[in-house]
Amino acid sequence: MGDDEWQHRDDEFLAERFEAYRRHLRAVAHRMLGSAAEAEDAVQEAWFRLSRTDTRAVDNLGGWLTTVVGRVCLDMLRSRRSRGEEPLETWHPGACAEPDPAQDAVLADSVGAALLVVLETLSPAERLAFVLHDLFGVPFEEVGGILGRNPAAARQLASRARRRVRGADAPQADLARQREVVDAFLAAAREGDFDGLLEVLDPDVVARGEAGVTTGAAGVASGAKSFAHLARVARPALVDGATGLVVYADGRVERVLTFTFVADRITAIDIVTNPEDLSELTIEPV
Repeated sequence: MGDDEWQHRDDEFLAERFEAYRRHLRAVAHRMLGSAAEAEDAVQEAWFRLSRTDTRAVDNLGGWLTTVVGRVCLDMLRSRRSRGEEPLETWHPGACAEPDPAQDAVLADSVGAALLVVLETLSPAERLAFVLHDLFGVPFEEVGGILGRNPAAARQLASRARRRVRGADAPQADLARQREVVDAFLAAAREGDFDGLLEVLDPDVVARGEAGVTTGAAGVASGAKSFAHLARVARPALVDGATGLVVYADGRVERVLTFTFVADRITAIDIVTNPEDLSELTIEPV
């Protein structure tokens, strides 16, 4: 077999591996850029860069490609902002050219309708940190690497973006109904009531914390059952204007759970334990 044929087979294998990640990369780019056409351009650029790279040195191709797409999108956002341009399309979280309905439901519900407005107001760095970490579970170490900042700085950017999203949604929120849902969640967690937890959790709920991301009602409910010992001392509170839960230890805030609600179901739970992030939250006991 000649060198040309070996090269052809290598190229085909690389293309197959890339296609396995294309939908994920398109989803990342679309949520970063708000435009399916620009997302396709970003994914195509990632392919060009991959085809010029010696992949023998790449241990995690999915992570590598996500990083490349993130950097491409960051450059495109910065360029767009410097020219004062807006995307030609109306941004919608589920409008990918070839959507994955299950994935789109998780990602759309996990941030709420306020994201449609607020995302455009974020700086490119805030937008990238929020999208990659909060929507796709990319660790802050990797997010910081894309931004050229340390993980703590990336965490701060995502935290600021998260507060702006929640702050935009809070005035429209039905706090009384939120409290009912959170009280039901807390009661079920205290009792280890798996079925009770499923009643208040959206089937595609996402739980995010320092330990990682859990998706799906069954997985989140199982995790919430293990929260029973903390649930007994957790107290409802307004967190950045929305209903959440606060766990105190020795008179100080040890952890905070914030929630995103859609149609009286919990679609996202953020578990905040990092002292720096906790210090940035506005907590009002209720």
